[in-house]
Amino acid sequence: MPLGTWLKAGTSATALVLAMAGAATAAPASEPPTAQAAVVTLRYDDSRAGGWESAIAAGVASWNANVSNVRLVEAAPGAGAEIVIVATTGWPQATLGPVRPGRQVRVELGSQAVSQGYDKTRIAAHELGHSLGLPDTKPGPCSQLMSGSSAGTACTNAVPDATERSRVQSAYASAVAALLRADGRTLVDAP
Repeated sequence: MPLGTWLKAGTSATALVLAMAGAATAAPASEPPTAQAAVVTLRYDDSRAGGWESAIAAGVASWNANVSNVRLVEAAPGAGAEIVIVATTGWPQATLGPVRPGRQVRVELGSQAVSQGYDKTRIAAHELGHSLGLPDTKPGPCSQLMSGSSAGTACTNAVPDATERSRVQSAYASAVAALLRADGRTLVDAP
């Protein structure tokens, strides 16, 4: 293209941009749109976790209050769920995620830990943490939810710490992350 044509095209484009800019400044100012990360909704089925309902609800509430891009919701009766929660007589255990929509992991809330004196809500929140992709951090302090049984029976903390929250946020941060496979190992939380 000859130089003169480029200059004419450039001049026309510049005039158009300036005209649009003038019109934009004449309009009342409005707030710029804020970009929000997409929220991943994961359904859980606790229909086979009799006796654990309040602990599960509290564990779910803890995660929902502490991470913004993952939302745990109870599955409708008979509907599919990404996290299947069952009560067992053994030690608590869970499939290591991060679980993705349309895939499934299992959480077993074992009464053996409760009979040893461990807190049900902490157990439920900890096992859900595995489903969200967090491994154990044993030994660890009570302030770390994923320290599990190593924090002792007196520990009732069911809230993820800043590092745990950040790791879950990162695991669900982008569409590319949604394509990553869950680890799939079963982690047994016996002392």
